[in-house]
Amino acid sequence: MTQYWLMKSEPDEYGWDDLTRDGETKWSGVRNFAAAKNMRAMEKGDLAFFYHSRTGLAVVGIMEITRSHYPDPSADNDKFVLVDVRPVKALVRPVPLQEIKANPKLSDMALVKQSRLSVSPVSAAQWVEIIAMAEK
Repeated sequence: MTQYWLMKSEPDEYGWDDLTRDGETKWSGVRNFAAAKNMRAMEKGDLAFFYHSRTGLAVVGIMEITRSHYPDPSADNDKFVLVDVRPVKALVRPVPLQEIKANPKLSDMALVKQSRLSVSPVSAAQWVEIIAMAEK
């Protein structure tokens, strides 16, 4: 069964356009234990929203997890992992954080409740709602 996620990246460091240009990348550098735990739960075939953090503050695209977690060689211990991702498609319209926060159906979303978490789970209902918001 497909699980859903939200993964944040600063667009001036590595944005959606970079991922679409590259075709696939290793999602590395996560150094938060809760975010790393979420990455360890990811399976090949899961889907993730690509979220532009710091500047932009919006969900901009959909990625697929193409390789489940494995050790992040840039980490100084084995607690941190990375996954491989590929772009699936850009959203019809980016969904800004302000709209997500204003939507009562998304009030329990980790992006709203734990805003600093760089990798977070998304429920199936939340996934469908954000897709619907992007298509309005």
